[in-house]
Amino acid sequence: MAILLVPIGGCLLQLQPMKFPGDAQGKLPAFFAGVACATSRALLLDYDGTIAPFRTDRHRAFPYPAVLELLQRIRNLTDTRLVLVTGRRALDAAQLLGLKHVEVWGCHGLERLHINGTYEMPKLAQTILQAISLAHELLVSEGLSHLIENKPAGVAIHWRGLALETVSVVKRKVEAAWSRLPDTRGLCLLRFDGGMEIHATTRNKGDVVRAVIAETGKGGSIAYLGDDLTDEDAFAALQGYGLGVLVRPDHRPTVADVWIRPPKGVIKFLTDWIRSCRGEA
Repeated sequence: MAILLVPIGGCLLQLQPMKFPGDAQGKLPAFFAGVACATSRALLLDYDGTIAPFRTDRHRAFPYPAVLELLQRIRNLTDTRLVLVTGRRALDAAQLLGLKHVEVWGCHGLERLHINGTYEMPKLAQTILQAISLAHELLVSEGLSHLIENKPAGVAIHWRGLALETVSVVKRKVEAAWSRLPDTRGLCLLRFDGGMEIHATTRNKGDVVRAVIAETGKGGSIAYLGDDLTDEDAFAALQGYGLGVLVRPDHRPTVADVWIRPPKGVIKFLTDWIRSCRGEA
C-alpha cells in the first residue's frame, strides 16, 4: 500500500490510501445521527472542485445549481453555521457563490469575511510582502505574466486548460522562481489542482477548522468537504472533532474520513444534512 508524503502547512503530512474507500465503515450514518441531536452545527465547504466544477475560466466557475439550492435551504431552514473555505479571494468567492450572509475564509484561510460583511486579514510582516513582490517579478521574468493571479498574501499561477507539455514547462518555471527567492521564511509553495502558488504561511485551512471548533464548543457537529491537497490541513485538524469528506471523481491518498464523488455525492450529503437537522433522518 503506497504512502504519499505531501508538504502541507510547512511540514510533511503522511497520506495513506483509505483502507475502506467511500464509506464502507458506515461513518456517514453515525455522523448524521450525531448531527440530528447536536447542540450546534457547522458545515465547512471548499469551493472549486467541491461545490463548483472546475472551469478553464476561473471567473465563471459557478456552483452546481442543485448544490446552490441546497445551500440556500441549509442557510434558511436550519441552524447551521455555513462556512466557505477557499484559496480564492474571499470577496471573489462570495460573488461567485451568489448567496448573501455566508461566512467566507479566503486565500486558504488568511482572509475572513463575516456574514455581516466585516472583513478581516492579519497584518503581514514587511519581509513577507517584499518576498511576495519579488516572487511576482521572478514569475514575470519567467514569461508567466499571462498566468498570474495576484492575491493579498501570495501570487498564483493557473494552468488549467493548457496542454500537458506546457504545464510541465510552467511547473519548472514556477519552481525556478521559487528557488531564486533569497529568503522563503514565512512562505510556502502550494500545489493545487490546476496550478501552484507562492503564499504566506500565516494561516492555512487547518487554522480555520481549529477556529470553528473553538467557537462551536462541546456538543457540536462539524463537517468539512474539500477536494484538494490544500484541504488536507483541514482534514487533519478535524480528526477527533468531526467528519472530513474528500470530494473527488477518483480517490486519492487522504486523511479524510470518507470519500464522495461530485456532484451527486455532495447533493446527497447536503440533503442528508438538512434531513438530520430537521429531525427527518
